Amino acid sequence: MQAAAGYTKSCRQAAAACPRPAAQLAARPRRPAATQQPTARRQLQAPRAAADVAPPQQGDDVYAYEPQPLEEGVRKHMLSVFVADEPGLINRVAGVFARRGANIESLAVGLTVDKALFTIVATGTDATVANLSKQIAKLVNVRYVENITDESHVERELILVKVHAPPGPTRTEVMQIAEIFRAHAVDTSERTLTLQTTGDVGKIEAFKRSLSKFGLIELVRTGRISLKRGERVFDTGAWMPRQPGRPHPAVEQPPVHSGDGDIYDSAAVLDAAYDAEKATEGEPYVLCIEVQDVPGVLNQVTGVFARRGYNVQSLAVGNSEREGMSRITMVVPASTTGIANLIKQLNKLVYVEKVEELTLVPHVSRELMLIKVNCSASQRGELVSLASIFRALVCDVSVNTLTLEVTGKEDKMVALKEVLEPYGILEVARTGRVCMQRDSGLDSKYLGRVAGSRVML
Repeated sequence: MQAAAGYTKSCRQAAAACPRPAAQLAARPRRPAATQQPTARRQLQAPRAAADVAPPQQGDDVYAYEPQPLEEGVRKHMLSVFVADEPGLINRVAGVFARRGANIESLAVGLTVDKALFTIVATGTDATVANLSKQIAKLVNVRYVENITDESHVERELILVKVHAPPGPTRTEVMQIAEIFRAHAVDTSERTLTLQTTGDVGKIEAFKRSLSKFGLIELVRTGRISLKRGERVFDTGAWMPRQPGRPHPAVEQPPVHSGDGDIYDSAAVLDAAYDAEKATEGEPYVLCIEVQDVPGVLNQVTGVFARRGYNVQSLAVGNSEREGMSRITMVVPASTTGIANLIKQLNKLVYVEKVEELTLVPHVSRELMLIKVNCSASQRGELVSLASIFRALVCDVSVNTLTLEVTGKEDKMVALKEVLEPYGILEVARTGRVCMQRDSGLDSKYLGRVAGSRVML
């Protein structure tokens, strides 16, 4: 018996030392496909709270997004659309793309009481985008549509990023990266840091990728805006001449005659802010809407406001921190009951993931503006000095023009435009307002609504 047991033990050891045949390994049962979760579905999971977000560790399961090249003949086009603003116009412009299955990659809308400038980035062939431009031009209050993809132009975008950065070496490294990209901090807390920067799409994507290893908690983008470089301006057709200023013959617009077509009774220069005095009564509310990237989702969201007669004062659409998701920031004047009903209707939409109301919550609020002014060689130093007071940057210069880039709140935009009006403003491009909740829990408006400590004198 002992000999038999020893023989059996030696056989088991020899079998364990020998490799299994390839046929036996191939015949082993595999894990059922139903238990393997698709990558796309994992990318659409709900984001974690700020306290739970941590940078990815070595050995974790990381699903990286690999950019796919465009098909042959397909490219990204940038359209500039100037319209006379009225309730529902945003919905009609978005409907042109939705009915044809075209997805808007980026949308920036500078809105005022009586006019608006749309900067749209759409992907498609030249013939497809040309057809979209024709359909947009047929809308009643559209004044001009121009494809500036092949034009030499200045392109800018604003981004707010909330990143996981606890005090110590991690926060120091984040601030070093921010300095490289000329970003600056706009809010800080015990575990997070909120950064702001502007630039073209290449800089924005590089900045986002550099911070992704620390853990992106939230990301808000304005969409791209653009102005032509040098003394060239948008082809406004039968618009009236520009606002008066110090004349420069090289950039003056030709006079408009009565036989040239319809004449709009306002200058073609966009205002620096929405005129709240002429707007409908009621406090404007700030809504942050996270949606899925599907064609027609913007048309569905804006349709909720258009059907109820609400006029949107600000709109910004950009990619979110999660792949396959976008974030829409809207400013809408409404009553408390009205905004509550709007939020309920938005939550019923299929592709809407989340709706946040940030009006009474401490939050960061920023806008981006490009402004082109008349400027001779003798006035250039004077204009640069004025721009430095508002922390504006010079992004283009020519013999007789200067293009500035400024970021901030509406009051800052209005003040800069008033200072530059005597020189002669040629063009203005604005984004909508983007907002992000402050983890610090404080801002000026919030402190103005709470009781402070009393000082007895």
